[in-house]
Amino acid sequence: MDAQPDNTESFIAKEARYGARNYAPVRVVVDHAKDCLVWDVDGREYIDMMSAYSSVSHGHLHPRIVAAAHRQLEKVAVTSRAYYGTTLGPLLEKLSEVTGFERALPMNTGAEAVETAIKCARRWGHRIKGIPDGRQRILVARGNFHGRTSTIIGFSSEQEYRSGFGPFDGGFQHFDYGDMGSLKAAATQDTCAVLVEPIQGEAGVVLPPPGFFRELRAWCTENKVLLIDDEVQAGLGRTGKWFAFQHEGIRPDALILGKALGAGLLPVSAFCADDAVMQVFSPNSHGSTFGGNALAAAVALEGLKVLEEEGLVANCAAKGDHLIRRLREVQAEVRPLIRDVRGRGLWIGVDIEPSCTTARDLVERLAANGVLSKETHDTVIRFAPPLTITYELMDRAVEIFRQVARGKHAELKRDTVEVPL
Repeated sequence: MDAQPDNTESFIAKEARYGARNYAPVRVVVDHAKDCLVWDVDGREYIDMMSAYSSVSHGHLHPRIVAAAHRQLEKVAVTSRAYYGTTLGPLLEKLSEVTGFERALPMNTGAEAVETAIKCARRWGHRIKGIPDGRQRILVARGNFHGRTSTIIGFSSEQEYRSGFGPFDGGFQHFDYGDMGSLKAAATQDTCAVLVEPIQGEAGVVLPPPGFFRELRAWCTENKVLLIDDEVQAGLGRTGKWFAFQHEGIRPDALILGKALGAGLLPVSAFCADDAVMQVFSPNSHGSTFGGNALAAAVALEGLKVLEEEGLVANCAAKGDHLIRRLREVQAEVRPLIRDVRGRGLWIGVDIEPSCTTARDLVERLAANGVLSKETHDTVIRFAPPLTITYELMDRAVEIFRQVARGKHAELKRDTVEVPL
């Protein structure tokens, strides 16, 4: 009997049969990609409006970054941090240049960098602020998303992330995002840090109220509390500036980077801070076998150069303004289907009225018509394309979204007519 050819259904079936059920992917089997376009295993073309949660900010397989990876692969990839190398030092130097922080500690995933920040904050709280060891507390916002390790989900306010995974670490206290009164009420003399996102992505691309981060910065300084900014998704140009904190006119005490730092090829993350904070780490106090490996460092360094030299950060703000304006035009046409369009730069959330449909419904319709996006919390569609996207591709994607939204709007009108009130 001849073997059956691989196709969409066979690949989906294999993942369903042999994989853990911890994801519910959109039914698109990606075969290859280039810049802002993706092709599935059956040859259908899609516009990538997700960029792997900002990991592919440079576009898929950027030729300069692929070439840098090839050059390094012909030399050495991984040796561990037991030795020095030729790529990590230059990466750390470049990170210091673009972030403005004196030091960086390289890791792999964003969650690992967040764990690094937590360890640093606790040791700083004990050794520098003088909090008795074991009593250090970190303030975190409700609606946060900082990763999925057991420590991090322990301070998530999303029950689905937590259920059945206890007991949890503790040492965290919650405040309402954007509410200084709530934050002050949660603080104690044992508070050593505030860990916060400049925009809450997983919560639905939620922006802080004007002035919140300036007031937070002043409060942290006054109370000798570290302000740790998690820009795993927001950083490296996504919001139209190198870092989202720059929109607020502040400087945090520490910065967490990931996703786009790997330039769409590898998991690369970093915890960045000045020496006054980073000094709490000493040999053997923290590490990672793969963190800062030669291949990852070469890729990340070239990715930073591409962002800078090709003007991707500088052009993002104008592209984002265009995309938000076009999406709001669609919103006006299909009320009440879309409740809100919000965002900054090329990081936009389209908030769907839950009485009309789910975000997943529209995401699946978009995929069927050649646009890749993803829902969050059933009510928000995220549009976060590579920073390399052209205006023509954005307009094509918006036109497809318009047709999908109009189609759903027409269905709702028919249902309203047919169902007695």
